[in-house]
Amino acid sequence: MNAFSLASATPGQTLPPRDYRVGTVQLFLYNAAIWNAHRIHYDAPYALETEQHPALVVDGPLQGDWLTQLIYEVMGSDDELIAFDYQNRLAAYLDEVLTCSGSVTRVEHDRVTFALQVSRADGRATTIAHATVRRAPRSPNP
Repeated sequence: MNAFSLASATPGQTLPPRDYRVGTVQLFLYNAAIWNAHRIHYDAPYALETEQHPALVVDGPLQGDWLTQLIYEVMGSDDELIAFDYQNRLAAYLDEVLTCSGSVTRVEHDRVTFALQVSRADGRATTIAHATVRRAPRSPNP
């Protein structure tokens, strides 16, 4: 396992990656929760026949949420996510294995900046993101 410590983060250091494989129930529930009625996320005949997708489409916001989770998992309770942005670049589809990964791009004083992405099995990024975390002051060891 890739051990990562926000307290000792250095540029180039990578976050532990996470794999996701979305099923139909997760897509339906996520879209219901965010009030997204676009049928490409839950109506397979519509997605395939009308919109010409090869399968149901995984939401861009869901991928952005995964990348936010990747950051929250390395943060301490007193650290603060102060900036986050993402862009969807390619469609991702039902039952694809999608990998969330990231690396530290900059460390300046109490701020750590990350480049993040969701990738298909072939390595192509479906979503890219950037995040900046303000590290909480650390108490010196007694």
